[in-house]
Amino acid sequence: MLSFKTKKYLLVLFGLILTGCKDKLPIIENLNENKYSFVNHNNEPRNFPEFVKGNITVVGYIFTNCPDICPLTTNNMRLIQEKIKKENISGIKFVSISFDPMQDSPKTLRKFAEVRDLDLSNWNFLVGTKQTTDSLMKKVGILAVIGDSTVFKSGKKIYYYVHTDRIQLMDKDGAIRKNYRGSSINVDEIVNDIKSLN
Repeated sequence: MLSFKTKKYLLVLFGLILTGCKDKLPIIENLNENKYSFVNHNNEPRNFPEFVKGNITVVGYIFTNCPDICPLTTNNMRLIQEKIKKENISGIKFVSISFDPMQDSPKTLRKFAEVRDLDLSNWNFLVGTKQTTDSLMKKVGILAVIGDSTVFKSGKKIYYYVHTDRIQLMDKDGAIRKNYRGSSINVDEIVNDIKSLN
């Protein structure tokens, strides 16, 4: 006959086995009930997260005038995309959302992607109205505040944002499952997390 202590241990162990995979990546925020209207880098309408449903999605938050974090985040997303291709993992989408709709037109986003020679076959760069953008940023916990600006001799003014450094992993149902530091993400970590959701 098993002792009380042994029974308790077995119950805990059994519970961990049943819920272990689910608890590894708990739901942080469910966007399933929300619909955000954007256009992509080709000026095509995209309702987020609806248009990526059924796919695991890697989401980054950027603005194209960013001098440091956003180019690093974008490059890290490229590295994730390349590793996923190398490992023959299918059904993964990539989305970069601009929080600077005043400057980042679809044409600007396309140029940003082309300069970096990005594979856009499963990657959309999105921009929307300020109201839509602000609503999504609040929902997903991204802070972006206009900070310093630079005025050039020509009179052109460029402003910069102080912002959250973030890549998010979203499951097939549109729920955010994990946050990562976009500029210094561990590529192997997120690829392993993608495999756990796939």
